[in-house]
Amino acid sequence: MTVVVTGTNMRSFWSDPYLWIHLAGLAALPLFLELCFLGLAVGDPVLPVAIEVLFVAVVGITPILWMQWQRPFCIFSLVALAIKPELLTEQQRRLLRLFKSTENQVLAGGAAIALLLFLWQLYRFAPIGTEAAAMLPQTRLLGLGLAAIAFLFCNLFLQVPLSVARVMLTSDAKLASITPYPAEQIAKDFTLLGLRVKQIVPPLLANEPKPPKPATPRSRPTPPGAGTGAMVEPDAPRDLSPWDQVSAIADRTADQSGVSATLAAEAIVDPLAGASKLETPEPSPTLTLATILDSISLESSESLESSEPGNLEPERFDIEPLETDTDDRSDSA
Repeated sequence: MTVVVTGTNMRSFWSDPYLWIHLAGLAALPLFLELCFLGLAVGDPVLPVAIEVLFVAVVGITPILWMQWQRPFCIFSLVALAIKPELLTEQQRRLLRLFKSTENQVLAGGAAIALLLFLWQLYRFAPIGTEAAAMLPQTRLLGLGLAAIAFLFCNLFLQVPLSVARVMLTSDAKLASITPYPAEQIAKDFTLLGLRVKQIVPPLLANEPKPPKPATPRSRPTPPGAGTGAMVEPDAPRDLSPWDQVSAIADRTADQSGVSATLAAEAIVDPLAGASKLETPEPSPTLTLATILDSISLESSESLESSEPGNLEPERFDIEPLETDTDDRSDSA
């Protein structure tokens, strides 16, 4: 999982995870202070108060204070692992030079004095924790040893995070002007504990994605018979077969209303005639009531003019006499 740290006043070197890991060590300080308090509450005092307090203070303060003054703790390590000095970046070696500064030495001395004063208060109020320490063996020397070891870790988890916090307040401009610490001198001038490895934890900031490469246009493959210098143009004109002509003409005539599909077949026989017939036909005149009446009157006038007046004769009807029953009777008589 990659964590991205953002902020308006963020330094570029804040992306180093080792700074945050050792700064978070400050959270362990209350735990070891409580253990130191329980150790001082074990058993009854055997030695004078000053000697007991001095014993716990010397065991707890001296090693860490000497380390921070002479060979500062290399923050590019964790528990029993440490990064190889030759693999540290220039920015990390600039940060190491800041841990060797006088300001960090003064800060470490001030933290030790503050913890010494706090140790005296713990010793004064230690009898309050007698009931809580009843589960431990009631041996005074064992209690003093537990208190001294716990106080040692109190100094470690206070002095180192304070030095890290002071380094993190350095500006980017000042850090860029600092000469990186020589890689071959790091093992001699800093405290490296544990096995030397290449990497312990990944960086906080994810690597920036590489920009995509521009797509190169693909050219059509060269025919097998052509040479290496022959190139096939993508839009080169080519001869159309009769079937291609039919499809082309059908596409052209698909959007034209009133043109039948037979024109496309005729265009194959006579392309010139087909091209002339493929033009859009003129729209037929619209039939209205007035045009219909005009056509009827025109037809009637033409029929009257074609007929001659002399040829008009009235029709004759032949009337035959009706035979009655009386005539038949007379004849029979």
